[in-house]
Amino acid sequence: MSFGDPNNPYGQQGQGQQPGYGYPQQTPQGVPPQGGYGYPQQQQPGAYPQAPGTLQANNGYISLHGLGTVQVASMGLRFAARLIDSIAIGLVYWVLSAIGLAGVVGASETIDDCTGLDPASSAYQNCLNDQAAAAGGILAAFFGMLFLLFIATMLYEWLMIAFVGATLGKMVLGLRVVKENTGGKPGLGGGFIRWIIPMAGAIVCGIGQLLVYLSPFFDSTGKTQGWHDRAAGTLVIKK
Repeated sequence: MSFGDPNNPYGQQGQGQQPGYGYPQQTPQGVPPQGGYGYPQQQQPGAYPQAPGTLQANNGYISLHGLGTVQVASMGLRFAARLIDSIAIGLVYWVLSAIGLAGVVGASETIDDCTGLDPASSAYQNCLNDQAAAAGGILAAFFGMLFLLFIATMLYEWLMIAFVGATLGKMVLGLRVVKENTGGKPGLGGGFIRWIIPMAGAIVCGIGQLLVYLSPFFDSTGKTQGWHDRAAGTLVIKK
């Protein structure tokens, strides 16, 4: 017959003692307590919350679905990207304008001079009709050029953002536009909304467009989202 330790009030349990009985178990020093017991666990300093769309303590970083923690683009970088885009679009404007101007000058040189004709003659009337037709052609060429410039700007801003997520200026500076809820590219719908709002503002002598581009300064969330970004559900981040 075996006798247990007389100092052990529970007999022979020893190594097989079940948790919850006998003396309370102590957590070894340096080992954190299990979840749900002991002292509440504290978040480590510098750790970022994982909820998508959560701004990281207003320090310029944000957690996005599919991307993790990314840096929000600063207004300085966005302004520099816009400047590069303006130069690129300006070069396209200059080329198309030069082509259009050459066409207008060529059309104006074909206009007949009617000063030497008898105003009562049919030749004079035919000459006036030719001048009117030539003038209409010049106006058509001018407005056609403006339309081409508009289409070029629309395709550049809209499609580049929709399918690439960045214009030339944003590529150079390492910026991109993403959907805030997915972290993916804006797509056709998001890219169009983001483009059309500044263009609609440009109708009021460009003042509305300027306000849209300055609106990220008014964003109190720290995400530097402009009105066009909020409408499209997009966010400009640094790669």
